[in-house]
Formats: sequence, C-alpha cells, structure tokens
Amino acid sequence: MTDLDFPDHEYLTVHELAALLRLKERKIYDLAATGEVPCSRATGKLLFPAGEIRDWLDRAKSGGRATATAVRPQVLLGSHDPLLDWAIRQSRSGLASYFDGSLDGLDRFVRGEGIATGLHLRDSLSGTWNMAAAQRLAKEQNAVLIQFANRQRGLVHRDTGAPLETLRDISGLRLAPRQPESGTDRLFRDLAAQAKLDLNTVTLTDVARSEDDAVESVRRGEADVTFGLEAVALSYGLRFTPLIQEEFALLVDRKAWFQPGFQTFIQFCRTDAFVQRAAAMGGYDLAGFGRVLWNA
Repeated sequence: MTDLDFPDHEYLTVHELAALLRLKERKIYDLAATGEVPCSRATGKLLFPAGEIRDWLDRAKSGGRATATAVRPQVLLGSHDPLLDWAIRQSRSGLASYFDGSLDGLDRFVRGEGIATGLHLRDSLSGTWNMAAAQRLAKEQNAVLIQFANRQRGLVHRDTGAPLETLRDISGLRLAPRQPESGTDRLFRDLAAQAKLDLNTVTLTDVARSEDDAVESVRRGEADVTFGLEAVALSYGLRFTPLIQEEFALLVDRKAWFQPGFQTFIQFCRTDAFVQRAAAMGGYDLAGFGRVLWNA
C-alpha cells in the first residue's frame, strides 16, 4: 500500500485525486484522457475507483507498468485501413479511432492509450506478418492478435507515359511517401532494397499520413505514384499495379474484447453488409477474418 491518506469512500473526485497526488486538476483530466489513470465515466463525470488508484500507485512505486490494469480509452489505434475505418463508423459501436501508423499504434497500445491497434508489419528476415513485432513489443500485455484481412498493395499511379510493372519503374518519378512510423513506409523500403531501387532517383513529395491522403495526392497531380492499397486506388479511379499481398491484423486488449463497444464492432464485422462492402471496395480477402494468430 502507499503512504498517502486515501478518503474512506469508494470513488474519488477530480478534486480529491488532485489533492491526493499534489497535482493540478488539469493534469488529472489529462491523465484520464490518455488512460494513464483508472477512471469511470458512468455517472457523466469523472470518478476514480479508490482501490484501483491504490493499485496503480503501488505499481508505479515498484517500477511496474501503470497501464497493466488501467481503464483503456475506447480507441482503435495503429495503421489506417479504409474498410476498418468504415466498419467502426457503420457498426455504431461508439469506438473512436486514431490512426497514425503501425509502429505508432503498437507503441501507444503498450502504453495503454487504446483497446486495439491495427498492424501490417512484415518481418524482413522470416517474411511473416505481425507476430514477430507483437511478440517483441507486446509480450507483457494481456492481448490477442487476430486476423482482419489480407490486402493487395502496390503502385497507385497516374498515366506516366510508361508502364509501371515493378518497383524499379518508379525511378525518376514523384512519390507520395508515408510517415516513418507506418508499416507502409517500412515495407516499401524493404521491397525497394530487394528490388535494388536507388531511392535517390525518386523525388519524395510531402508525407501522407493515411492511405487516402497518399492516393489523393496522386489524384491531385502532386505526385505521380504512391505505394498504396488497391481498394483506395479503385475508389479514386486510378491505376494500380499489384506488388504484394499483405496481412492486416488487430492486436486487441483481452479485457476490452468482451466489452460492449468492441463486441458490437466485431459482431458487425461478421455480417453480410461487411462482407459485401469489402467485395465492393476490392483488394480484400476476408477468408481468415477473426482467426487467432497469437496470444500474449
């Protein structure tokens, strides 16, 4: 137990927790928003379970991870996927999203900033997808890795006057790159090295932070090509050259899996409407959806 003098009631208010921790109330709101401190919003205002706060402080005092049992925000993190993005909204699950790349999402998930994160990280040595990264960075999390979909990725491009059939064909063109924290950037650089493409021969435009932003920059004529998804290329009416089929997976907090928000979302993903949407978008293979790939 800690040396702090806890009130004798079950829940603490923002004011009481701020006084207890000798922090400003604004800082308490920030901690609650990021999920760093256990809290409840059941009554419409922030309340903090005294027992969980004691445990949280004990773990911090002993050097343990404070996010191990903290209440995670109902947010899906990680890589942007247009089908996933659509399903979150269409399911009306109440879940929010913050997509800024596979590596960014994995880091935030480990810190307890969301209930799940989308990944498409290929291990360059084994050629396997997602499990190596999850095992290396999330082995201490109470989490499960499940298959979401296989996706066709390749060159999304305008008519450049010459056929684009391989990665080496983009030499001399303007490429819309993705952020370094994304699985797309990492995969692109791995494939470029395998193809012996000299990246100095490619002109990089402004960084695009989502699949749609990258393809939109090609449609607007700001770039000639991007390394993107077939589904997005089709939605913008652009040409597509397939290069690789990648595996997109979700790393999910096991406790959050059984909560109403995520269950509403996952059940929607088993409906005909979801399957029909994937078929209409193109470039998706849902055959392995929901398969457990790894348990922490």
